[in-house]
Amino acid sequence: MKRIYLDHAATTAVDSEVMQAMAPYFAEAFGNASSLHSFGKDASRALGAARQTVADALGAGMGEIFFTSGGTESDNLALKGVMMAGGVGRGERGHIITSAIEHPAILNTCRYLEGAGHGCDVTYIPVGSDGLVDPGDVADAIRDDTKLISIMHANNEIGTIQPIAEIGAIARKNGVLFHTDAVQSFGKTEIDLRKIPVDMLSLSSHKIYGPKGVGALYVRDGVEIAPLMHGGGHESGLRAGTENVAGIVGFAKAAMLAIERFAPDCSHLTKLRDMLIKGTIAAIDDVHLNGHPTERLPNNANLRFDFVEGEAMLLHLDVKGIAVSTGSACSSASSEPSHVLLALGLAPEEIHGSIRFTLGRENTEEEILYVLDVLPEIVGKLRAISPIAGGKR
Repeated sequence: MKRIYLDHAATTAVDSEVMQAMAPYFAEAFGNASSLHSFGKDASRALGAARQTVADALGAGMGEIFFTSGGTESDNLALKGVMMAGGVGRGERGHIITSAIEHPAILNTCRYLEGAGHGCDVTYIPVGSDGLVDPGDVADAIRDDTKLISIMHANNEIGTIQPIAEIGAIARKNGVLFHTDAVQSFGKTEIDLRKIPVDMLSLSSHKIYGPKGVGALYVRDGVEIAPLMHGGGHESGLRAGTENVAGIVGFAKAAMLAIERFAPDCSHLTKLRDMLIKGTIAAIDDVHLNGHPTERLPNNANLRFDFVEGEAMLLHLDVKGIAVSTGSACSSASSEPSHVLLALGLAPEEIHGSIRFTLGRENTEEEILYVLDVLPEIVGKLRAISPIAGGKR
């Protein structure tokens, strides 16, 4: 049976070149990067080279990259770190602006900061039916005590790409720090921090064919941020704990490959994405695209199938060897409707009929043709037994 992986927004396989780059740091150059002997110096040099690679990939300075355990920690460090550095919760109050469709790493951090004793207010900007944030709404939400704006670069569920350059310019004009979660967008859309006014940016390794458990936070030089963990002086005192050198080396190699392969990857992914979207809509009635039709990631196709339960579709596709998702990987086990699709104005029954296909560089046209071959039969069978299908096949 064919096995086709179309859930790359959840995670990716580790690239063979990444594994080769990591291998020496498990058993040969295994030293602690803080140690003064030769083993430690070897690890420290590898850590510095990796930091420079990630910085170069973003158009940032080496000293502006701080390694973390992944996107969730980076998001937490950005939001909580800025608030803590500004004295919020210790007699000061602060205000954050974010969007209604952020990743749970942002939304749940905001809800925590809104809790008793943390001194923070949060404004959640709505989005249009295509998932776009209106920069004007962000500008209108700014208050005298606004300390941070956090708007994701691209949404993990629907793939909509936000106008972060415009939002960043608004933040800069008003003297407000701007953070963006670029976990999904890095390697799939251009990011050059020499051109866009971003103060902090979150990355994750396992979304770009690197190892899990590694990420980074870019912090623009001069931005004050407080650490969440206290211990040794690792990561310039911002993130205590012995660095995962092997993982960081793998992350840097994955970042380098993402930049080197950017143009061919985006072209390949866009072609497959459009083939899947157009082919599905042509072959099956009552199918709709969720998210913006053009301002979207090259690998994301979030499709809504009327009169069908998405989870049933996922299971039937899995039987055929096709792996997809019904929502973000971090909350796909929940029976609650997707907060992202709710924010688009969709009804619960429309949300539960939505499937997320996210493509990767190893996927082929042959695989997409196979998906297009089996999808109509699966949808037809499910609609035939659906109490709400009304005779749709």
